[in-house]
Amino acid sequence: MAITSSSTTALDVPTLVSQLMAVERRPIDKLEARITNYESKISSYGTLSSQVSSFQTAAKALNTDLQKLTATPSDANVLAAAAGSTAAPGTYAVNVSQLAQSHNLVAAGQASSTAAIGDGTATTVTFDLGTISGGTLTDGIYSGAAFTSNGAAASITIDSSNNTLEGIRDAINVAALGVTATIVNDGSGTPYRLALTSNSSGANNSIKITTSGGDGSIDSLLGYDPAGTQNLTQTLAAQNANLTVNGIAITSASNTVSEAIQGVTLTLKNTTTTPASLTVERDTAAINTAASDFVDAYNALASQIKSRSAYGTDGTGAGTLAGDSTLRLMQEQLRGIFNTPASGGTLTSLSQVGIAFQKDGSLQLDSSKLNSAIATDFSDVTNLFSSSTGFATRLEDWAKSTLAAGGLIETRTQSFDKSVKNHNEEIDRLENRMSALEKKYTREYTNLNLLLSSMNNTSTYLTQQLGNDSGK
Repeated sequence: MAITSSSTTALDVPTLVSQLMAVERRPIDKLEARITNYESKISSYGTLSSQVSSFQTAAKALNTDLQKLTATPSDANVLAAAAGSTAAPGTYAVNVSQLAQSHNLVAAGQASSTAAIGDGTATTVTFDLGTISGGTLTDGIYSGAAFTSNGAAASITIDSSNNTLEGIRDAINVAALGVTATIVNDGSGTPYRLALTSNSSGANNSIKITTSGGDGSIDSLLGYDPAGTQNLTQTLAAQNANLTVNGIAITSASNTVSEAIQGVTLTLKNTTTTPASLTVERDTAAINTAASDFVDAYNALASQIKSRSAYGTDGTGAGTLAGDSTLRLMQEQLRGIFNTPASGGTLTSLSQVGIAFQKDGSLQLDSSKLNSAIATDFSDVTNLFSSSTGFATRLEDWAKSTLAAGGLIETRTQSFDKSVKNHNEEIDRLENRMSALEKKYTREYTNLNLLLSSMNNTSTYLTQQLGNDSGK
C-alpha cells in the first residue's frame, strides 16, 4: 500500500492582511475623497471672494471717480491747480500780481563757524513772529516801521555750551521756533553768516529777535527789531500773495490758495502780465478708467462663476462648484440687479451709457457713448450709477453683503469646513478601528499559519510511520 505525503504552504500573512485592510479602508478612502472635494470647493470660494472684493472696489471707485474734475491752467508756469468734488465746472481768469514769501534775515559774517561768540554768559534769545508796518526800507534796514506780534513768541538759551555759529544754528532748529537757521558761506574774509527764514510765508510771519542776559556779543549778532535796532539785514520781506480771480481781489499768506475758487486749490508759481485762464471740467479720463475697471472686474468675476459652475457637458470637465446652490443664488442676485432699472432719471440702464452685455455674457464699454452721456446730462449719469437705485451703488452693496460676516460666501465656506471637520473626526474613529482590525487579522492568520505548520509536521510524522510499517 502506497502513502502520499503532501505539505501545506504557509500563508503570506503581511500580504493577506494588507489586501484585507485595503477592502476595510474603502469607507475611509471615500471620506478622504469627499474631504478633497470640500477643500476644492473652499478654495474656489476663496478665489470668488477675492473677485467679489475686487468688484466691490471697482464699483466704489466708479462712484467716487464720477465726481472727479480737472483744473487746467493755460500757463503751467504761472500756476497749478487741483479740483475737488465740490468744484464747479467753468473757466476762470486768474491774475497774479505778487507771490507770497517768507521773511529772510542774514547776520554779520564770522571768521569761523565753530569759534566761540562772546564769553558764554547765558543769554535768552526770543523769537517773535508778527507784522511789520509803515516806515521805509533801505538796503534791508527799516526806518520808522512798527512791529505787531501775532502772539507766537518762543525762546532759546545761548551759553558756553552752544555759543558758536553752528551751536546757535542747531539750538534754533531743535527748538522749533517757527524759524529755520542755516549757515551760508559768502566767500569773503568773514564768510560764515547765519541766515534765518520764517517757516511760514505771509506778511504776518515777519521775525523779531530780542535778547536778555549778560552777553552783548549775542545781542550784537542776533538782535533784530524792525521798529528799532536791527543787527541783521533783511534779504526778503515777508509778504502775502496778491491775485484776482475773475476780477475779484484776493490776498493769501501762502502761495497755496484754497479759498479763491470753490473746490479748487491753486498753487501760485509766478506773477502774470496778462491773466491766465483756468478751466475746470469733468475728468472724463478718470471716469472712463473707472468704468473700464468696473467692466473688467465684473467680467473677471463672471468668468470665475461660469467656469466653477459648469457641468462639463462640453467635455471640459465639471467645475468645482457645479450645482452649488449658493453660487447659483449669487448668479441670480447679480442678474436681478442688472435687470432692475435705476429710477429717478432719464437714464435707467447701463447700455444707455455704453456699458452693455455681449452674447457671451460679458460686459463691454463704449467710451464714446459714455462721454456723450456725460457731456449731455451729467446729473442723470450720476443718478444712474450713484443714486440709491444706481447700479454702482447696488452692486457695491451686493458685494459688501456677500463678503460680510454671515454673508453668502462665509456661510457656505463654514458649511464646507464643518463637513471637513466631521469627516476628519469619522476618519479618526475608523483609523482606530482599522488599527485594531489589522492587529486582529495579523494575529488570526499568524495562528492559522502555526496550525498549518503543526498539521504539516503531523502529516510528515504519520507518513514516515506508515512507511516504516509497510517495510516490515
